Amino acid sequence: MTSQPSRRALLLAAALAPVAGCATGEERGRDGTAAPSSPSSGRGAPAPVTPRSLAGLEREHGARLGVYAVDTGTGATVVHRADERFAICSVFKTLAAAAVMDRGPLSRLDERVRYTRDDLVTYSPVTEKHTGTGMTLRELCDAAVRESDNTAANLLLRDLDGPSGLNAYLRGLGDSVSRLDQYEPHLGGNPPKDPRDTTTARAVAADYRALVVGDALPAAQRTLLTEWLVGSTTGGERIRAGAPRGWKVGDKTGTGDYGRANDVAVLWPERGAPLVLAVLTDRPDRDAEPSNPLVAEATRRVLEALR
Repeated sequence: MTSQPSRRALLLAAALAPVAGCATGEERGRDGTAAPSSPSSGRGAPAPVTPRSLAGLEREHGARLGVYAVDTGTGATVVHRADERFAICSVFKTLAAAAVMDRGPLSRLDERVRYTRDDLVTYSPVTEKHTGTGMTLRELCDAAVRESDNTAANLLLRDLDGPSGLNAYLRGLGDSVSRLDQYEPHLGGNPPKDPRDTTTARAVAADYRALVVGDALPAAQRTLLTEWLVGSTTGGERIRAGAPRGWKVGDKTGTGDYGRANDVAVLWPERGAPLVLAVLTDRPDRDAEPSNPLVAEATRRVLEALR
């Protein structure tokens, strides 16, 4: 008997599908070939960001920039290299927390996970304080999303039976693009064009939309995930810095070699429906510094176009 697609897969497929709105830059198909994209016209459509706007920003910073933004109320979009692969870096931690929460009832998050100092990896500001007592799954999710704690993320992956378990969860959501292959702290150092540990701006934005704005997660788990994203401590100089004053922002950053500075966010304006924005960046040199101003300025330009 032919299986029917899950509700989650249908939700994510809708989020991934091109929507009438504004588009910019060069989109690439699933086969990697370039296809020019042009703004869609329509009464009341937001003024589009021109291709020169974000391409010029790339030249100014000597970087590559992947953007996907959608106004969930109007369906208007802004895209730039939205289907090119970028290193996923720590933005996967939101997805791992969601996958863990979705494995059982909310009470499962009270299970305590034991670990030792041998399990600790670099940048583990929360887990390094609790090697004697362990932490609950809820605490590990909180540490991974809000503080970007690497050991917490690895322990969540362990609960999922490794990166392959997270990938299976993403496929269940309908995301056939994003992939995780390694544990922290190795997944941010792959060379350019290495497909391991990568995503696209369109795919990861659709994941966040399904989990935070949609109903891919049960309501209680969705509320928890949203609280952690809004309480994130790492993104003050990226999307949050480019968002208008008074907007609520929930985001997860990612940083790696080759100047990688990523941020994926759900933004709630003072009026209207939420927006979902993914900004992924990298630079050619392995030792290049990540650029927070690049992410912040890209955010400003995109949000001006959508609003």
